[in-house]
Amino acid sequence: MKRPLSHWGLLVALAVLWGSSFALTRIAVAELTPAMVVAGRNMVAALGLLVLVLLMGRAWPRGRRVWGFMLSIAVIGNMAPFLLISWGQQRIDSGLAGILMAVMPLVTLVLAHFLVAGEKLTRERLLGFSIGFVGILALIGPAAIRELGGHGETLMAQLAVLLAACCYAVNAIVSRHKPSSDAWSTSALVLGMAWLLTLPLAVTPYLGEVSPGLSLSAGALWAVLVLGIICTALGSVVFFTLVAAAGPTFLSLINYLIPLWAVVIGILFLGERPEWNHLLALVLILVGVAISQRR
Repeated sequence: MKRPLSHWGLLVALAVLWGSSFALTRIAVAELTPAMVVAGRNMVAALGLLVLVLLMGRAWPRGRRVWGFMLSIAVIGNMAPFLLISWGQQRIDSGLAGILMAVMPLVTLVLAHFLVAGEKLTRERLLGFSIGFVGILALIGPAAIRELGGHGETLMAQLAVLLAACCYAVNAIVSRHKPSSDAWSTSALVLGMAWLLTLPLAVTPYLGEVSPGLSLSAGALWAVLVLGIICTALGSVVFFTLVAAAGPTFLSLINYLIPLWAVVIGILFLGERPEWNHLLALVLILVGVAISQRR
């Protein structure tokens, strides 16, 4: 059985949507706390999707079971990892965070073997995902690898990002088992739940290391708006569509493609030049993806 081209299109689209969020988040957290950024992007996304759902007349999810799944997804797939990553990246470099996040596909691969029908752990998948992980190490470089470990706040920050990666892996499994529901209305409700859950932290007078004022610069405001409308709202719809159609193991490849997109952004828009390790990483990741998806 061949993987439909639509699955690959959705995967690349999601990598672009989610991969673009890191640069925008860096702009926003310069003036807002992590909780405020998370709450802000979820609020914009939820309200925007709610308007679209009403205009398009999409069906609302029904039944306690599907609502229970949506609440779990709001916590495990949105609120918890967003806050963990934002907190962790205040204390460790983005390269080290990228290595830690890259364990998500491997964790998903193991969980899916036991919890998702038709997602058995094969030698091809294990080999392909392992090659992809090596590609991430080559992309980020040995300097970030040497920073693994440590103690005190540095170690806690690494564990926070690692826990966020595990949250994303569990969320992919949970989303696969969610009863069938419309991706647009489901996304609106999940993001609305995540917004309400994060709101108490966002309105706390002081959280983290940034003390925001009452006014925002135009750059920070636009960053939150684009994060909400494009990266979060549209990304959530693509996520639910893809995980239902292709499964969590295929979806987890996103964590190998997002760092590549970050490098592409630097080359196209920031005038950066590709290094030898970037090209090596590109080859390793694409070879790993090809082997893992071989039928």
